[in-house]
Parts: sequence; structure tokens; C-alpha cells
Amino acid sequence: MQLKDKVAIITGAASGIGREIAIEYAREGASVVIADLALDAASATAEEIKRSGGRAMAVAMDVTSEAQVDQGVAAVVAAFGGVDILISNAGIQIISPIVDFTFDNWKKMLAIHLDGAFLTTRACMREMIKAGKGGAIIYMGSVHSHEASPLKSAYVAAKHGLLGLARVAAKEGAKDHIRANVICPGFVRTPLVDKQIPEQAAALHISEAEVIKNVMLKETIDGEFTTTQDVAQTALWLAAFPSTALSGQSILVSHGWHMQ
Repeated sequence: MQLKDKVAIITGAASGIGREIAIEYAREGASVVIADLALDAASATAEEIKRSGGRAMAVAMDVTSEAQVDQGVAAVVAAFGGVDILISNAGIQIISPIVDFTFDNWKKMLAIHLDGAFLTTRACMREMIKAGKGGAIIYMGSVHSHEASPLKSAYVAAKHGLLGLARVAAKEGAKDHIRANVICPGFVRTPLVDKQIPEQAAALHISEAEVIKNVMLKETIDGEFTTTQDVAQTALWLAAFPSTALSGQSILVSHGWHMQ
């Protein structure tokens, strides 16, 4: 039980990568908080974990709302006694050429990915410092934290920004034994990615099969999608790591798409 007695807040955890991390963390003994806009789906995931013998709660959280983030973290502290791990995972995707990208959509993308990461980091770091037990902050970046792709200006900008936020959090948090790292997956076959396949096919005037083979998986070493379990295992390793020797880093889980 690598996370026994730990409390983990996972944003965007009602589905996809966040849900897989929540289930894995619960198996390893953590009390998990399913923080999501979709409260019904979050509650269903929390109930599933509890039926399997884990400890979980659902929290309605719009990560772009300062009030909702602060209130949500306060509710977790009241229920579970503190926060040991934050997984900043909430995100969306909007695909468009720069010349057609609306400013409203640009702001929406950055608000969810970057403002949300900042607000949840601030709230959780405050509680970690207060408790004096250290902690782990893990951001869900992307290969697009290091690479660029057409049609994804806001997403790429936001995911690059998470590297900077993580490095500052690592430096500021070190004195309180708080670690901050970024997981950078390749394409993971989640609803978010499934939605992109027909969108990219239409935008690039190619077939959906060509999007998968020649756009999404072209740069991998084996033509394979990253799985939610691949990411969950990485998130478990980072959360359980025992010291600040591993902090301020980006960990690529991408079938070799980007190597550093």
C-alpha cells in the first residue's frame, strides 16, 4: 500500500486518465477526491471506489473558479484531515488554426489548463505547508509540453506553461518537502482524444485512419497509444517517491514520441 493514509485530490477525475489514477491510488491505500465539473459522474466514480473497499469522496469543482477551488479543498481538509497529493488533470481540447481561433476559446483553454493548475496548486500548497508533512503536486502535461502540433496553439501554449509552473512550485515547495512534477503522455485513447480524430480528419482533409497513423502515432517508436494505466502507474510512482530528489521534472510517457 504505497499511498496508505495519504489524501489525494484529482481534478477531472470523473473519466479518462483522472479516473484511472483515482482507482489506482485507492488500490494503494489513498483517500481519493474525485474533483470534477460533472458531479454525478464524479459521485459514481467515488461510489465505485467505495464499493471496492476504498475511501473516496466527490467534489464539484470548476478549476477556473477561485471560490470553488478554495471551498473544495477546504471541504476535503474537513472530511479527510488534509491534502498530501494534488493531481492537476482537468483539461479540454479545442482544435483550430490560429487564424480562426477565437479569443474566447483561447482564454477558455488557458483558464482551464493554467489558471486551474495555479488555483489548485495554491490552495493545496497552503494546506500542505500548514500540515508540515510535505506533499506531491503532479501536473498532467503532454508531449505537447515539449512539442508543437498544428491546430493546437492554446493547448500547446498551456502545456508548455505547466512546465514553468511546476519548476517554480518545486523550488518554492522544497523547504516544506513539497515536490512538483509533470507527466507528459503521448496520445491516450480517452473521450478527449476520440473527439479529436474526426475533427482533425476534417481540418486536414484526410481519413480518420490517417489521423491515427500519420498524425497521432507517427512519431512513436511502435505505433501504439499510451494507455490510461501507463499514466496511472507513473502518477503512482511520482506520488510515492520518498524525497525531493525527484522534483521539477517532466516525465514523458509517450512510446518514444519525444525523448530527452
